[in-house]
Amino acid sequence: MVLRRVQIVFAALAVLFASAAPSRAETGAVSVVFTKGGFIVGVGGGEGVLHFRGRNYPFTVSGMSVGFTIGASTTKLVGRALNLRSPGDIQGSYAVIGAGGALAAGAGGVQLQNERGVILQLSGPKVGAEVSAAVGGVTIALR
Repeated sequence: MVLRRVQIVFAALAVLFASAAPSRAETGAVSVVFTKGGFIVGVGGGEGVLHFRGRNYPFTVSGMSVGFTIGASTTKLVGRALNLRSPGDIQGSYAVIGAGGALAAGAGGVQLQNERGVILQLSGPKVGAEVSAAVGGVTIALR
């Protein structure tokens, strides 16, 4: 009899939690073109598009790095935006959280995270010549 009551309680809790609609994070596709140049202080900017829930959301990218930077480059990156709940979550200041740098000759990759927990996993070819050992971040704003 007690076992049966415990089963009923657990079944009721399972139904209760199953019917609650939690806010689930989703993944979007991202493409970015970023141009950077500098000597000691590197500055850059560019444009990108977030493809999320069947729509395109254009955005601007700006960034700065301080440290050893010489040269200029243009990087065309594609990848994923993780942990999105709405398109506006992509906005904010991003810091590097994963290994960046050369994946292969002429290619690079980076993993960035903003204050909302959105993670950008991006990779792509780099055109130009730049040597950099700088620390910095980027800021994204929807247009």
